[in-house]
This record gives sequence, C-alpha cells and structure tokens, in this order.
Amino acid sequence: MKIAIGSDHGGFHLKEAIRILAQELGHTVENVGCFSTEAVNYPDLAQLVCEKIQTGAAERGILICGTGLGMSMAANKYKFIRAALCHDHYTARMSREHNNANLLCMGERVVGIGVAEDIVRVWLSSEFSGGRHQTRIALFSQC
Repeated sequence: MKIAIGSDHGGFHLKEAIRILAQELGHTVENVGCFSTEAVNYPDLAQLVCEKIQTGAAERGILICGTGLGMSMAANKYKFIRAALCHDHYTARMSREHNNANLLCMGERVVGIGVAEDIVRVWLSSEFSGGRHQTRIALFSQC
C-alpha cells in the first residue's frame, strides 16, 4: 500500500518511528515532512498528505502532531478525507471497519511508541465493512 506520512515538530519523533514501521510492514511510504523538530505549521503538512490521498498518489495517510487534534481538524476539511484521531487499537480498527478512514491521526504527546505501533498495525491491516456503514459515510460525504 502507498502511504503518505507527515507531522509537525511536535510529532516528528513519532512520525520517524512510524515511517520505519510502515516500511518494515512492506508498505511504500512517502514522507512529506517535517524533517526536524524546528517549528512548522501543522495545517501545511496536513494539506500535503491530504493532497496525496486526493490525487491517488497515496491510498492512505498518517498525520502526527503533539495531540493529533490539530492534524485531524485540519485534514477533515478536505473533500474525500476521512481522518480519524485514534488513541488505541480499538478506535483504530473501528475507524477502518465502520468509517473507512483513509487518514490516521495520532499525538506524540498522547500515545507512547508501543501503543502507536499497535495502532498503526491494526489500522493498516483492518478493512472497511461496507454495508450500512457505506450509507452513513455517503451521508456525511455529501457536505
């Protein structure tokens, strides 16, 4: 799977660890930045990852900031983006199975590396259930 990944300075260290994990799991990962802990604006990185998904250059995306809140809010303003802020493996699985999330958001200051790795493993391996869930996604996708 092609995955675009990005972070702001508050999520830089976790992004680097998750980027390596996703590659080890056999995925193609495009790192859009940031590339250090120097301060950047998270909406800029969210835009880069969302555009990769919108254009088909990536099938899914991962965004990381300090809490995950800013990234998820910025990402969800883009058409056809379904960004899910996940804090555990259950929310990761449900975001895929019920909501067909195509963008995972996490907070480096909220989840530890072990939990974040579990979240990513589950999120990347879970599939959309379809059915009644597709009807609901269609309702909010019309906005």
